[in-house]
Amino acid sequence: MTEPNVAQFNHPHHKRTAIIKLFQRTMFMLLGAILAAVGLEIFLVPNNIIDGGITGISIILAHVTGLKLGIFLFLLNVPFLLFGYKQNGKTFALSTLFSIVVLSIASTLLIPVPGITNDPLLAAVFGGIIVGIGVGLIIRNGGTSDGTEVIAVLISKKSPWSVGQVVMFFNLFILGGAGFVFGWNHAMYSLIAYFIAFKMIDVTINGFEETKSIWIISDQYREIGDAMLSRLGRGVTYLQGEGAFTGDEKKVVFSVISRLEEAKLKTLVEEIDSNAFLAIGSVAEVRGGRFKKQNIH
Repeated sequence: MTEPNVAQFNHPHHKRTAIIKLFQRTMFMLLGAILAAVGLEIFLVPNNIIDGGITGISIILAHVTGLKLGIFLFLLNVPFLLFGYKQNGKTFALSTLFSIVVLSIASTLLIPVPGITNDPLLAAVFGGIIVGIGVGLIIRNGGTSDGTEVIAVLISKKSPWSVGQVVMFFNLFILGGAGFVFGWNHAMYSLIAYFIAFKMIDVTINGFEETKSIWIISDQYREIGDAMLSRLGRGVTYLQGEGAFTGDEKKVVFSVISRLEEAKLKTLVEEIDSNAFLAIGSVAEVRGGRFKKQNIH
């Protein structure tokens, strides 16, 4: 086995590529933090609507004390960087620090623009969309703007609850607190804004076209694979499998498709082998390989 050439990792081309990627990530995190600040200061905060997590606590404290939102965004989030550094390393901590600093400064410099909307429902919808896109850009490029998930990971390791359950508990408590501070109508608008932001984060991270992974076990695997290539334009990989009960060798058809192709795939498999085993799962990201969709003639 040959030793890797260390010099290739120090090649000027690789260094230049790494610098370009770092610059791109930084710019996207900068844009994301500014968008999140706009969603908060222009839409949510003026209408007494909060977001979940540390951001929601910061909005409540800013309202009660009369201080700037950016102050609490910074002071409450920074302590979680210590936990984030231990869990995810220096790169994550620095990315998170950068995002929090930009978000705090932008929130402090921005002033509510009168006349955009005084309708709390519109503010919840558009504020949730903008905040979700902003936070999604930050997470997609390696950082975070909220320390809730960091502490949720620590709690989940020492309790029977998952990270998602811990985050949900925190947010229900925070959104409930908004009811006592801003009134229960605004708490319900806050719930709408939180849900929309949550969904927009997913869309920003994963894209609009959700990718699906599929596994098919069938004696007619070759016909199914050929049909997927010709009718869906999707390449396939044949994997070797073995039945645990029977010990029979089986071929497994593996591929990735878009969400819009799912119904067509099911019809295709049903036509060729109605007894085929078909499993479909969601995939966060697909890179490389020969999974790119081909033209259908």
